Amino acid sequence: MTQPAPSADHRPRQVVSTTDLAPGIGRRTAAIVAVAAMLPYLTLKILWLTGSSLGVSDPSLMSDPAMVGLNAMTFGMDAVGLLLALAFTARWGMRLPALLVLLPLWVGTGLLSVIVVTAPIVVAAAGTAAFSGGPIAPWVYMMVYSGFLAQGVGLMAAFALYARDRWPAAFTTATGLPFPSPTRPLQAILAWAALPVAVVLGGVRLVQAFEGPAAAAAQSGVKGLLAVAGAVALVMIVRRRGAGPFWRPLVAAWLGSGSLFAWGLYVLIIRSVGGPMAAGAGDPADLVELFGMLTGLVMGLCGAFLLMERSGVRDVQPVQEPLEGDDRERDRRTADHGHR
Repeated sequence: MTQPAPSADHRPRQVVSTTDLAPGIGRRTAAIVAVAAMLPYLTLKILWLTGSSLGVSDPSLMSDPAMVGLNAMTFGMDAVGLLLALAFTARWGMRLPALLVLLPLWVGTGLLSVIVVTAPIVVAAAGTAAFSGGPIAPWVYMMVYSGFLAQGVGLMAAFALYARDRWPAAFTTATGLPFPSPTRPLQAILAWAALPVAVVLGGVRLVQAFEGPAAAAAQSGVKGLLAVAGAVALVMIVRRRGAGPFWRPLVAAWLGSGSLFAWGLYVLIIRSVGGPMAAGAGDPADLVELFGMLTGLVMGLCGAFLLMERSGVRDVQPVQEPLEGDDRERDRRTADHGHR
């Protein structure tokens, strides 16, 4: 006797590991845009490191040991971003150790998020005049910052799509999801300790936004807002408050802590190596950068503990708010069951 074919609902499903997922067209496109935006900057850095004075009115500037070191550092940072963008276009990128992806992207997006927001504002407000008056030609600044803008948008979009494929639970669960967390008391201490410091640093940044040239003012304002929003969001996710999706406060905490740490570290490195770019070293403003770097580091460590423990949750279904009709039906069934 012929057996009926199994229905579609009862056919065995093949489980596909996230490490075997092929990148979608959106992720590949965003990563390619980021790579294309990085190439002019990397080319310029190679020219400067090999002795060229392209776009520089003072050739001796690029032979200064401090400038050579800074050019080498920024070239290396962008080269790491290029490799990660290429990894987002291939299957092997899903098998990279999480630390090798998250740490440089945390620093990189912390830097680039500020530039992505402020670069259009500065150009709209002051045009090329905002970049004139120094030893570097205005067209160099325009090329570099427009490249940073495209690179930031492309890299952050590619990373978001990559993270959604590799860690889907972060995008499908609610902020209040319960999960075992042995380090939660430590997370609470770190998050609450970072909050008042970040609020003070953010307030100082917002005051600075009303002073100085347009570029510095815009950057100070965005850094201040990110610092406060990131600290508040971190407390929210540590306390597991809110029924909304987890990724929303996570993005705020990620960018806020990353911008505090990355910009503080970058400015302190410039101040410490000396050279033409170290103007203002020793100012009280350096304390803001130091405390910003340390606060961002504390927030980053707190977030790392939380993400490691939360990523151990398995088979978590998306949290959805019940519809009003579903509530009435559930209550009716409960009442019927009680009368039986």
